[in-house]
Amino acid sequence: MGIVTCPRDKSISHRSVIMAASATGKTKIYGLLNGEDVKKTIYALREMGVPIRLETSQYGMNAEIFGSGIGGLKQPGKILDMGNSGTATRLLMGLVATHSFNSTFSGDRSLLRRPMDRVANPLEKVGATIKMHQEKFLPLTIYGSNNPLPIKYKMPVPSAQIKSAILFAGLNTPGLTTVIEPIPSRDHTEKLMKLFGAKIQVIKNNKIGKKVTLEGHNELLGKDVFIPGDPSSAAFITVAALINPGSKIKIKNVNINPLRTGLYKVLKRMGGNIK
Repeated sequence: MGIVTCPRDKSISHRSVIMAASATGKTKIYGLLNGEDVKKTIYALREMGVPIRLETSQYGMNAEIFGSGIGGLKQPGKILDMGNSGTATRLLMGLVATHSFNSTFSGDRSLLRRPMDRVANPLEKVGATIKMHQEKFLPLTIYGSNNPLPIKYKMPVPSAQIKSAILFAGLNTPGLTTVIEPIPSRDHTEKLMKLFGAKIQVIKNNKIGKKVTLEGHNELLGKDVFIPGDPSSAAFITVAALINPGSKIKIKNVNINPLRTGLYKVLKRMGGNIK
């Protein structure tokens, strides 16, 4: 039997760093994905005054982060070049939307062609002013609200990134921020918020789908976080093994969140021997 590992989960890596930056005290993250996307999140938060120290160990890339606390970010001193990371851009748009400073996001040629209006719309309802190129694209400037308002937002289409942006904005918003998902998306943000001590409630209802409610302005505390392997990356190894007669492999430490394992369920229905 072959035993392999796969790259660490990108979605959880991004969100863990953002939650650590929003907490009070020290967070140690073990096994961050060592990729350019996650490094862009780290770069942007450093520009907003968050001390982040990186090191390598048996877990891969680790991070020690001393959080600024809720509402404690500083205005970046330059345009934030997000490279090709749409995930980092959308999540951080939510985080800065409720900080009373201006921040400008740009990126490479590919990112400049990707629409940002679907995440900007709910953030403007919170109270941020967002000026975008052609009212849709980067570069964009967010004028964060100094008096943000909690919103109740029903997702028109499933999007974990937009849901997360709204919830990150809700951390620094008084009152209850509510997101309703007719079709649930991956829930890493909700789980991490619970871990760090946020007052967040998730209710599943057959009529409306999933309702997530976050009470803002509550202190978060730093934690130790271990990043699992990315099921999307593990999928390539899994399929390669299934189509190779007689092969048998074990992929260690893979995230098996039920909202991320759809491919594996399909492969099992097709006769794949997966445990």
